[in-house]
Amino acid sequence: MRIAALVFVSTLFIGCYGCGHINARSKAAQPRAGTTNSGTSNSLAVSSGTLDAEPINAEATAPRVDFATEIRPILEARCQPCHFNGGKVYAKMPFDRPETIKTMGSKLFTRIKQENERRVIRDFLAQE
Repeated sequence: MRIAALVFVSTLFIGCYGCGHINARSKAAQPRAGTTNSGTSNSLAVSSGTLDAEPINAEATAPRVDFATEIRPILEARCQPCHFNGGKVYAKMPFDRPETIKTMGSKLFTRIKQENERRVIRDFLAQE
């Protein structure tokens, strides 16, 4: 009886999670390619058909974060109209410019609460 229960649970686990077909998170909440939720690399080098135990350098494999397509849409959703053209504080802190974001750094997180959005901004800040 115990063996049958163990086989059933193992089959259920492998069927649901083994191939990664079930995913309760949305695409936006998923970590970027080559990172885990903590932002560290989870890639392993594969050469000559063998699996090496050394992780690949995360900076070398992670795609660069593009300001216009990844950072700006987050800021437009959270910081409009004040920090964009025509806004009250646009002259002091224009969020449509990458330089402003680099200067502000993690101070942006007063309005950016979602961890997946913070992770993208952290990646952007770290790549320079």
